[in-house]
Amino acid sequence: MTDTPTVLFVCVSNNGKSVMAQGLMGQAAGDRITATSAGTKAKAGVNAQSVEALAELGIDISGHTATQLTDDLVAGADLVVVLGAQAHVDPVGDTPIETWETDEPSLRGIEGMERMRLIRDDIAARVIDLDTRLAGSHPAQ
Repeated sequence: MTDTPTVLFVCVSNNGKSVMAQGLMGQAAGDRITATSAGTKAKAGVNAQSVEALAELGIDISGHTATQLTDDLVAGADLVVVLGAQAHVDPVGDTPIETWETDEPSLRGIEGMERMRLIRDDIAARVIDLDTRLAGSHPAQ
């Protein structure tokens, strides 16, 4: 890994889960980790409930611009994290890819902001774990 590891978070549209993960990692890791995000089928805009859910934690993702996933983005990352089962990322070079089967409260009939807060909290816990793992494998200078 480089001095500052780069984590690329990926979902389908790059306007919900991956953007939330990017924002949450920025808050958790500060400048220890560079967090980016992209979508396998990126759509313009950002999910309003994702914006609201992160704003509750003091994280502003309202200015996010969706990024289409490319092989260059995968190759440039130290780790790719795929959020959910819908997105698929083909390996590029030796960049490791891990998939987070994130909580989907709508399968339990939970919708709206309650759903988004549960998703946010699930991703936040995973981000904190990832930050801890990366910090352990990359001691401070």
